[in-house]
Amino acid sequence: MKKILFLVSFCLTTIAVSASPDITCSSNGVRKIFPGVDYVFIFKDITNPMTEITYNGPFLDKNSITWTKFTSGAFGSSNTGQNIISPEDATGYRLTVDDKKIADIWVIDYRPPVLKSVSVPTAQTSECKTVSLAIDADIPALSYQTPASATSLPITRDFNIAYTTLSWNGTAWTPKDTTITISSPIASPKSVPAPYCSTKFTLIGDQYAKDLGIELTPVSTDYTPIAVVCHETSIVSTRNATNEAERPTTAKQIRGSAPFDMQFLSNANEPITQYYKWEIFKDKAFQPFISRTDKDIRNTFSEAGVYKVAVTVSHGDAKSCMFTDSIMVTVSESQIVAPNVFTPNGDGFNDEFRVAYKSIISFHCWIYNRWGRLVYEWTDPMKGWDGNIGGRKAAPGAYFYIIKALGSDYDPNSKPDSKTKLRVGEYKLKGDINLLRGADN
Repeated sequence: MKKILFLVSFCLTTIAVSASPDITCSSNGVRKIFPGVDYVFIFKDITNPMTEITYNGPFLDKNSITWTKFTSGAFGSSNTGQNIISPEDATGYRLTVDDKKIADIWVIDYRPPVLKSVSVPTAQTSECKTVSLAIDADIPALSYQTPASATSLPITRDFNIAYTTLSWNGTAWTPKDTTITISSPIASPKSVPAPYCSTKFTLIGDQYAKDLGIELTPVSTDYTPIAVVCHETSIVSTRNATNEAERPTTAKQIRGSAPFDMQFLSNANEPITQYYKWEIFKDKAFQPFISRTDKDIRNTFSEAGVYKVAVTVSHGDAKSCMFTDSIMVTVSESQIVAPNVFTPNGDGFNDEFRVAYKSIISFHCWIYNRWGRLVYEWTDPMKGWDGNIGGRKAAPGAYFYIIKALGSDYDPNSKPDSKTKLRVGEYKLKGDINLLRGADN
């Protein structure tokens, strides 16, 4: 029975000692991990009598615990018999238990930085894309050593530059808090992305002060930007005639049938943006055929083609910051097709004689009966003939139509077709249309 208990006890002890070391420190310190050692402990005021490092792992008795100092690549004195030590600044310790290494640690007394100022120098390369910040600060170096080398390894200190800019959310510009992290040693001046609104640059840090609960005084400077930005959007005047092909159906659609009426919004970062220049190019032309200087514009596209609608915004004169955005608009080529039958019986399907069309800018249709008498005419391609004459139902049978129309791609200077004698985008249609009614209609 005694042999069994001894074996169980031995196994439990072996498993516990081989587990991961549990080394902690007093509340005025933080534990970090760096290459070459297991832990680096950084303390706020290491002279505080409460400063401690504690080994919480398993041991057979305290005499098996040894803390051996190391510095400059060499081991020094040892402390045996305690699981708690009062560490010294800039000193390494190797912890062993039962002559087995548990961990190598390094200890640092934290030295806070002194942030003096952050400013925007008058001389800037360009403030359109980036802003250079001059940073004045005293940042004591933090470093650690490993048991294998006398070389001091730098510990990077991170500082944050915080400011507000604008972000496009899909419909409008909204404020966006921005943080840029910079690391020691800090090179001054430091460039950051230019903000699009008046803001304040604030230098905060470092991360170890935050971990230790030390409140460092940040430094700030106000800034009025000159960087401009815009996000061009469009609003389309929609039409709901079902006989028009490729008609614009949503405010975001930028391809469709002429006439194509659109409003273009610059959505610039006012009040920084002060000047606007709109240009509309057709079919990859180098020169615009329309130039305007309004904040927003409206234009009707009546000719087929591919258009580039570009807006350039600026802060001041031609040498100031500028930003350009554009939208491509495609106006489809014209087409018109007439049916040969319609059934005005009130069932909601094919109740009117209507042409199927796209990009038609001029239209006229005449309907004649079998004796050549004009019974109906109209000039809007979205509309049609409902099968009535003078408010009364027309008799079923054959009628004759004539259509004259011009498309958005009509070119009066084009060469007429050898057969039809029509120019590009010119339409002259004629044919029979059969009006059918049911027995009750």
